[in-house]
Amino acid sequence: MEVKMHRKRGRRMRFYDREREIKEIMNIIESEPMLITFVYGPINSGKTELFNHVIGQLSQDNVVFYVNLRGKFIREYGDFIRVLFKIERGRDKEDILRMLSDVSARALKFMGIPVAADILNMLFKERTYEDVFEFLEEYFTEIAERREPILILDELQVIKDVRIDDLLIYKLFNFFVRLTKELHLCHVFAVTSDSLFIERIYNEAMLHGRCRYLLVDDFDKETTVKFLKNHGLSEEEGEKVWNYVGGKPVYLIEIINSEDREKKINELLSLRTGEIASLLKFVKELGDEVAINGRSYAVNYEQLIYSLNKFMNADEVEISAIDEVSKRYLVRKNILFVEPLRRRIRPQSRLDLLAIREVLSETAAARGGGGS
Repeated sequence: MEVKMHRKRGRRMRFYDREREIKEIMNIIESEPMLITFVYGPINSGKTELFNHVIGQLSQDNVVFYVNLRGKFIREYGDFIRVLFKIERGRDKEDILRMLSDVSARALKFMGIPVAADILNMLFKERTYEDVFEFLEEYFTEIAERREPILILDELQVIKDVRIDDLLIYKLFNFFVRLTKELHLCHVFAVTSDSLFIERIYNEAMLHGRCRYLLVDDFDKETTVKFLKNHGLSEEEGEKVWNYVGGKPVYLIEIINSEDREKKINELLSLRTGEIASLLKFVKELGDEVAINGRSYAVNYEQLIYSLNKFMNADEVEISAIDEVSKRYLVRKNILFVEPLRRRIRPQSRLDLLAIREVLSETAAARGGGGS
């Protein structure tokens, strides 16, 4: 039976569900800082929106410093410092600290870490990471006398390859451990959509027993259908949307806002199928490489096809089922997603799963019906 899907105008998108994740984050914030919290999930699963909502719910006892690294081109230490701090011109350090004691958590979101211009100049003049971390430790210590600081770094993986005399990320991890486990000064949330980065962190010995992990996934089927029903779709329509695109919020919003929802669903699947087919064609004809631990490895077309074929009859597989080069390449191209805690790997969304199956069916047909 064909499902007719037409848009109802004037629908306002509101934050939805996430009770489990909100409860877990609030429980962390209400307890003494002890561990770094790594928050991860597929692309566009709603991680940033979740923290926007949480920040708005916090009490006057908290001061939030939200630093968004998304879209920032960070090649060196100086670039990172510029993104980390927000300059408050005409104010000294004491004035800034007084300001922080008088404003709410909501007012500070997206501000970064406010510092006086002369302090920033000093940090650049010294050009050592120790000065930055020593300053921040003192800064958070003074704030913690009156309020509880919360540091949120969104898309932390952006700086994973930045070097000082060593990788900046390891200096930062050491600093996070000191703020949380050693000094209990500040809650630290590191947010990322890069599942390879989370896998690397999960296997990092220096972080064992010093961090926790929170998965913010796409909506499950029940939540997806309820979300769509709240925006005027019938249960039958919600089932259809789930079957084609799954529970990724960004896709659901596109469909809700579409004049012709049936057409939008087909467009989304067609577009994603074309993108994956084009990527495979590029590798087949021109080849490609992927960097692993500073070395480049050739990507093999047949291995990619073999790896993707694992999903013809399964929604997810063991990480070990896919070779390392293909895994890293397909994850970096936002086709697959790694869950290191469960040792599983799956497509980034149900839409990706269906697109993969469509591409493989077309590939098999082009080969005369033979598999690979």
